[in-house]
Amino acid sequence: MFSLELLGTVERDGSEEVIMETEEKPKEAEQLGEDGEKSEAETHTDAGNATTQDSSISNGDDADDKQETVDLKIIWNKNKYDLKIPVDSTGAKLKESIHSLTGLPPAMQKVMYKGLLPEDKTLREIKITNGAKIMVVGSTINDVLAVNTPKEVIQQEVKADENKKEPLCRQKQHRKVLDKGKPDDIMPAIKGAKERLPTVPLSGMFNKSGGKVRLTFKLEQDQLWLGTKERTEKVPMGSIKNVVSEPIEGHEDYHMMAFQLGPTEASQYWVYWVPAQFVDAIKDTILGKWQYF
Repeated sequence: MFSLELLGTVERDGSEEVIMETEEKPKEAEQLGEDGEKSEAETHTDAGNATTQDSSISNGDDADDKQETVDLKIIWNKNKYDLKIPVDSTGAKLKESIHSLTGLPPAMQKVMYKGLLPEDKTLREIKITNGAKIMVVGSTINDVLAVNTPKEVIQQEVKADENKKEPLCRQKQHRKVLDKGKPDDIMPAIKGAKERLPTVPLSGMFNKSGGKVRLTFKLEQDQLWLGTKERTEKVPMGSIKNVVSEPIEGHEDYHMMAFQLGPTEASQYWVYWVPAQFVDAIKDTILGKWQYF
């Protein structure tokens, strides 16, 4: 770009000559153009950087990846499933994940890890670590209804009402065992307390014949071992139809308990002097929540 500037007039040979100075300013224009291009380039660069930064921040998966997780082995119905889940997930959240894997509704699940897994505690609080095996026992609602037909339910209710007429511990068939007194080597009991299953077998109790019996809960095999001096009977927990118990009069810190191994009450296996603090844990471990269906 060029500009013309009138400087004035001078006399030369009696005539006036107009002197005009031409000023060339190409460098300034070029500089302006370069600045404009640079500004535009910087704008694109800044926008690109902003896009990259926003992308790294807005990636929703990154938040999950940063959470501490544990790898679990879920075992249900003879099938094994791999599950990766945040270690701060609760037992209830774990059940939802198991539902996604197996299709087994949470309400029908009995989840076990060193006893029945509490729903309100996190996996971290329960001290579940990588590679832990989580046992799941449960049946679909259709399976439960198929086993408990209306007729059988009615029969169970009638028999339950009949048993309420007289406490179990006063019935003749049980008195002959209870009258022997409390075993000397029985485990200590705590009335009104609720504890998880111990890591050792429950021992020192009597069975219906008056012999010593111990209960061993093999959670990984989903079995209850009924051990006596003569033999050990390995019973699948899923085959136990019901578990009933009642405090022993005069010794309410101990219970008498029956495991129904067959379709009728005639198949009940009775155990006497069960410490009261383990009664609920035993029932929950064997029957789970679906005992109420």
